[in-house]
Amino acid sequence: MRPGIIWRFVGVVAIVVVCALAIWKLPINLGLDLRGGTRMILEARDTETIKADDDAVSRAKEVIERRVNQLGVAEPVIYRQGARRIIVELAGVKDPHRAREIIGRTAQLEFRDERGNIIMTGNDLKTAVAGYDQYSRPAVNFELTLEGARKFEKATLDNIGRRIAIYLDEELLSAPVVQTVIKDKGQITGLGSMDRAKDLSMMLRAGALPVPLEVLHAEVLEPTLGQEAIDQSKVAAAIGAGLVIMFMLLIYKFPGFVADIALLIYAVIVMAALVSLKAVLTLPGIAGLILSVGMAVDANVIIFERIKEELRGGKRIRAAIEGGFTRAFGCILDSNVTTLITAGALYVFGSGAVRGFAVTLGLGIAASMFTAVVVTKLILVSIVDRNPEKYREYFGV
Repeated sequence: MRPGIIWRFVGVVAIVVVCALAIWKLPINLGLDLRGGTRMILEARDTETIKADDDAVSRAKEVIERRVNQLGVAEPVIYRQGARRIIVELAGVKDPHRAREIIGRTAQLEFRDERGNIIMTGNDLKTAVAGYDQYSRPAVNFELTLEGARKFEKATLDNIGRRIAIYLDEELLSAPVVQTVIKDKGQITGLGSMDRAKDLSMMLRAGALPVPLEVLHAEVLEPTLGQEAIDQSKVAAAIGAGLVIMFMLLIYKFPGFVADIALLIYAVIVMAALVSLKAVLTLPGIAGLILSVGMAVDANVIIFERIKEELRGGKRIRAAIEGGFTRAFGCILDSNVTTLITAGALYVFGSGAVRGFAVTLGLGIAASMFTAVVVTKLILVSIVDRNPEKYREYFGV
């Protein structure tokens, strides 16, 4: 075996080992349809001062994304539906009340003096962290921006001995008496529980919604349907893969066996890519994976038919393999690139499960090209080089 082939073979083995370790160590993120969770439909409402136009709804979506990201939900799905609606899907979140409180609340914080004058708002906060006050009660410790610090210093200087009330969406949180001048730091008390302090600090860090959002619908999806779908998908994938493997063995014999090995390597690479990229696996995503299996085999069929044509033309087996791969590469590249373009369009313009299908299909296509063009060729060449004439007959020529 040539030194160059040996090193390429070692490289492929290393890739497979790394991918296998990634699958073993990293969890697979399941989507809402497979894992269960909470799905909410929100609708933006006009106020006396702000119209829920396209810009306001887009900014509201950005605020929701920041809030959800701080919840620690793996790969949330958030997208717009129509002019005013926002769909939020949180896989694994089974408390719709808390999700509604965090996501749908406007979270407009206001500091007012004893006269409904607004001293400053949540926009003047630099950061907010849940903690405890001097009596070990839950509180939110905040730090102000430079402009906010200037406002608060003046307000506390002018209101020593008076109360400054703190409101959240017109709800009074606390109204402490100003004892001394406060500059860039402060504390919000009267929250009742640490969970509420954490939720408030999270909402303040993410910012207030530009327009109110009404929760039209919130539901908890149980994972029982998802488990059933996973089981059915496993059966479908096993049957499909089994039929493909049998077909390749019956039609192409030895080359088909090589293609089946490449197919197994393809499956390992795709699953490793999914877990490494923290992609969310949905039911349409599983469909995309199964579809890409067929495309992976299709590339091998094209290659083997080209090799046969080269052998019928009188070439030796080694030259026929090189010529077959060269001739097949352009056709494989064109077909896969066009499918990748379609997958890209689905990802950019689609939403929810459609994007999951696009991701798995795209990853599958990329992996299938690698295994068909690199792995299959490497295995064929490695084996054929041992006894070229012996393996010629295995191509049916």
